[in-house]
Amino acid sequence: MEWQLAWRLFNRELKQGQLVLIILALMLAVLSVTGLARVSERLQVAINGQASKFIAADRIINSPQPLDEAILAESEELGLSLSRSLQFNSMVYAGDAFQLVTVRAVDDNYPLKGTVELSAPQPNKTPLHHQLWYESRLAGLLNHPPSVELGNSQLAMSAEILRLPDGGFNLFASSPVVLMRLDDVPATGVVQPGSRVTYLYQFAGDSSALEAFEEYAKPKLTSSQRWVDIQSGNSPVASAVKRAERFLLLASLLGIALACAAIGIAAQRYCQRHYDVVAMLKTFGASAKQIRWLFGMHLLLVTCVGVVLGLFGGFLLDMAITPALPAEIAAYDAPIWRPVLLGIATGFISALMFSAFPLLKLLSVPPLRVLQRQLESSSISNWLHPLLSLLAMAVLGWLYSRSLTLTLTVVASVVLLGLLLALMGYLLVSAGRSVGMKTSSPVALALAGLRRRARQNSVQLVGFSSALVLLLTILALRQDLLNEWQQQLPENAPNYFLVNIAPEEVAPLEAFIQSHRIEMTDVYPVIRGRLSAINGEEVITPEQQRQGERGRIGISRELNLTWRETLPPNNKIMSGHFNERANEVSVEAGVAERLGIGLSDKLTFIIDNQKVDVEVASIRAVQWETLQPNFFMIFSKEALAPFMYTSMASFHLEPEQAGVILDLIKQFPTVSIIDVGAMIVQLRGIVAQVSLALTLVLVMVVLASSLVMIAQTEAGMASRQKELAVLRTFGASGSLLRWSTTLEFAILGAVSGVLAVTVSEFALWILKTRVFELQVSAHFLWWWLAPLSGAILVACLGLWRCAGLLRKSCGDLLKLEV
Repeated sequence: MEWQLAWRLFNRELKQGQLVLIILALMLAVLSVTGLARVSERLQVAINGQASKFIAADRIINSPQPLDEAILAESEELGLSLSRSLQFNSMVYAGDAFQLVTVRAVDDNYPLKGTVELSAPQPNKTPLHHQLWYESRLAGLLNHPPSVELGNSQLAMSAEILRLPDGGFNLFASSPVVLMRLDDVPATGVVQPGSRVTYLYQFAGDSSALEAFEEYAKPKLTSSQRWVDIQSGNSPVASAVKRAERFLLLASLLGIALACAAIGIAAQRYCQRHYDVVAMLKTFGASAKQIRWLFGMHLLLVTCVGVVLGLFGGFLLDMAITPALPAEIAAYDAPIWRPVLLGIATGFISALMFSAFPLLKLLSVPPLRVLQRQLESSSISNWLHPLLSLLAMAVLGWLYSRSLTLTLTVVASVVLLGLLLALMGYLLVSAGRSVGMKTSSPVALALAGLRRRARQNSVQLVGFSSALVLLLTILALRQDLLNEWQQQLPENAPNYFLVNIAPEEVAPLEAFIQSHRIEMTDVYPVIRGRLSAINGEEVITPEQQRQGERGRIGISRELNLTWRETLPPNNKIMSGHFNERANEVSVEAGVAERLGIGLSDKLTFIIDNQKVDVEVASIRAVQWETLQPNFFMIFSKEALAPFMYTSMASFHLEPEQAGVILDLIKQFPTVSIIDVGAMIVQLRGIVAQVSLALTLVLVMVVLASSLVMIAQTEAGMASRQKELAVLRTFGASGSLLRWSTTLEFAILGAVSGVLAVTVSEFALWILKTRVFELQVSAHFLWWWLAPLSGAILVACLGLWRCAGLLRKSCGDLLKLEV
């Protein structure tokens, strides 16, 4: 019986349009979450897929010894592609000339992602037997021989390498790279038991198989073996991908918060409209259990319709956006189940949690309300509603992002917005009380309306402010991310680096560069040294610790050291001062934290078998993702003056000036030239895709915010219709009503703008310092632009929605059914 009554109630109110608002809110919630999640995951998969070409695979295991075959067998069972390669240093000979090289011995599957770019096309993707592919500078160093000797083998120099997909960006790896077949290595006799070699195992496949393989393999790796993915390290790609993923997560999380606000508002409006219905049912003898069942089933039907429509809309949105994406992004397909499950969970959890308090108030309405309509439930504590709402938002945020920082940031922003709304509601009521019911001017009538609808206006402020907060936060983060990436990769970014510059060649080289009107960046001296002690305590490598030696853990390799009289670009002093006295050193913040180094600590380095004692003068933050030389330790010039050094520099060269490189090689044959132009092009391609992702998400957020604002305007139409009818009856003119309505909505919009700026600045401060590692800056322009834009936008929306009511006569208004 209750089920039939619930269905009849649902069917009747659906036909009458009384469920439009709550179904629209639920649909908007599910559509926003499903659509944002679907598009975000597609973009995320595409960005990671494109960025994985930087490591020529999806995942890599880097090992100093052969990997356990059981791990490799597991990768094959999961359907992953595998490429094995070997890396080691060796000498190659051509007649009397010889050169140290970095050998990459690869199998036929290499590379799993990307391609090896050669100066001339080859029919095969890797070298043939007894062939060597080489970097162009090797040929110049060996006087362009047709073949070279590597150990016991004679290998033909068959193709010149322009770029390896996983070549990376290491200016200090001055040895030229050569590529050969893995099965040709035994014949060279170079690799013997005890040789220092690196085994590289590269894997590629779908995301689920990679995740399963990671769960299996990672715990089985030793401390000397390293798991690598595109987000490992401090590469420019890793930083861009990490920040893009965080941005997409945040956008979807804010979409959830926006949807939750819309559902809460719609549920409250729904329950208010049924106070009289519940009072009448109780008067006619309906039991509390019957009423709970009736409205519980009614709400379930409404939720199901909203969820289904939202899922359908989310997929329509994805289908509409996908054709507009570039082919390299549209080619990727993201898993479909997660957006669907997330949309369903959002619909049902938010409908339950955000409707619980209004529904409890509805069910506790006294029967006497039939006679005294001002009566409402007073037995329900008002603190229950915000508590349930925050709990629902936190649960949904955690389910989606799995990030405690992002979830707490959104919840804290909502709490701040609630406190500001309470304060602003009090001020609005106070302002309205001073003018009472005066109708002498549009301003007085607008303020009186704000007072009369204080509770309803506070609800509308939630929607308007939430939409503006979402817009401002996403807009600011998107712009800051794009600005930072553009600063890292400007149009004139250096595309050639010069290394191994002897001291006597610095001045002639600078003169050569200036004669060709090329601007060269700073010249950095480079000296190799090892950190041996901190405050007199000897440091050891992690390998020495595993062998039982005692001491403080240090860095397991020699460091590239430099000196500077001024702070380098893309470095920021976090504490201390930059090398004002002799024997001072500036330490990078990450290394300082890992080794427990602080200001005034004494460090001992071994350079050319000599001890150098220095004092830590400053701790620096370094932007490792920039295509610039960066150093862990920067000394004063006096500290490193006794030691021999080489230098490095960089410059930007336009394509039409390529002939300068040949002249430079002839004049300075010992200087190594590294061309990173192809890498910059690839980096810019990935940043362009990330920028597109941010723009698309911003557009979706704008659309979702607009729908919430429209829904909020719709929520107050019933009471406004009654008020207009009364004012018309007492002779108010149409012009007075139009102006007062416009001003009332404009004041709401301006107040929403002020609240939005306050909350956005708070949220951005947390996000930039804790999540995105961006520089914090105030947005002073927002403090007048956001209230002005909010006033204009909300006033236009309100006037557009009220236009039909304002045109009606008093009689027509009274005849309309509320």
